[in-house]
Amino acid sequence: MSVHLSPPNPAELFPIAGVRIGVTEAGIRKANRKDLTVVLIDDGASVAGVFTQNRFCAAPVQLCREHLATGQGIRAMLINTGNANAGTGADGLARALHNCQALADKLGLQKQQVLPFSTGVIMETLPIERIEAGLDAALADAKADNWLRASEAIMTTDTVPKAFGAQLMIDGTRVSITGISKGAGMIRPNMATMLGFMATDACVSPALMKQLALELAEGSFNRVTVDGDTSTNDSFVVIATNQAAHAPITSLDSPAGQALKAAMLGVARQLAQAIVRDGEGATKFITIQVEGGKTQVECRQVAYAIAHSPLVKTAFFASDPNLGRILAAVGYAGIADLDQTGIDLYLDEVLVAVKGGRNPDYHEEDGQRVMKQAEITVRVVLGRGDAVDAVWTCDLSHDYVTINADYRS
Repeated sequence: MSVHLSPPNPAELFPIAGVRIGVTEAGIRKANRKDLTVVLIDDGASVAGVFTQNRFCAAPVQLCREHLATGQGIRAMLINTGNANAGTGADGLARALHNCQALADKLGLQKQQVLPFSTGVIMETLPIERIEAGLDAALADAKADNWLRASEAIMTTDTVPKAFGAQLMIDGTRVSITGISKGAGMIRPNMATMLGFMATDACVSPALMKQLALELAEGSFNRVTVDGDTSTNDSFVVIATNQAAHAPITSLDSPAGQALKAAMLGVARQLAQAIVRDGEGATKFITIQVEGGKTQVECRQVAYAIAHSPLVKTAFFASDPNLGRILAAVGYAGIADLDQTGIDLYLDEVLVAVKGGRNPDYHEEDGQRVMKQAEITVRVVLGRGDAVDAVWTCDLSHDYVTINADYRS
């Protein structure tokens, strides 16, 4: 089940000059499913990544950080599903590096020019023989218009593949953007089990790529939560192939830089919100907007306290306007000098609480009407300043427990 999330429209997934993608079935965990993807990147592209802050990070995350730091120029990515290669110690690192070397040998590259990514079950040995045996088929499948197949091949408990694209004009040149992501549970990116990959043919100075990736993640994947768990494998990679015929972008504050960032952020937000809409067992998509804070940081602090509360999330699943749970979450969010008498609370257009107390004109049937909707906005007004921020989350249902209880079987 997903909340107002349709399968990707192939017509909106634009081939990116300088990127080819190949997909195959390697039998990594289950037979007869796409589970191995290679992404081939032309020389001259700029690549940056943002990764989980979970200190128990997976072997491929560790290698991605190391390989990007070498500055040798990333020319390929290798993505498997079914096995996270996390909690596997030195053996997991050796296996991930073995896969990088195997793909590099076939492409005439150095192993440091390959980024590995894994998603799936934690603490299981990565079957490198199956991955290596599948490389030739994946490479033979490589083509520019394979984004949809790639979005399917990186799924785990996802029910819908996630892929979006956009185009814009920069200096009279048409620029394309396409991105894919996966994730439905163990989602509380904190960078950024989610993976996200985005490519554009825009010309972007290599010096800007890390900043661009960070700002895109901060405005999208760092604004979503399904269950509050930060994965061992969260990764978000941005590729600029520099093949569009416009002058290189050397500042994100320039008109061209602002236009490109806005378009890429639009795609990143669609990908991030699709993860929430496809949250394990989700029946509702919830926007939590906090206004009137002193800073955006404290607005997010309050928003995440609400979004992570099991009591709040189960109330949304039951369409139960037990809204004291929301106010309680605001109170324990950690703002020491918060004045509860300055707080207003809305469910969509319904004013529930005024200055920290129940609105005399509020009727529970109005709250229940909103709670029954598939899409809901919670607005909290703190009355402390002008800052505003929002996060996106979903409800917590019986199916979430069922999915996670049966995940390894």
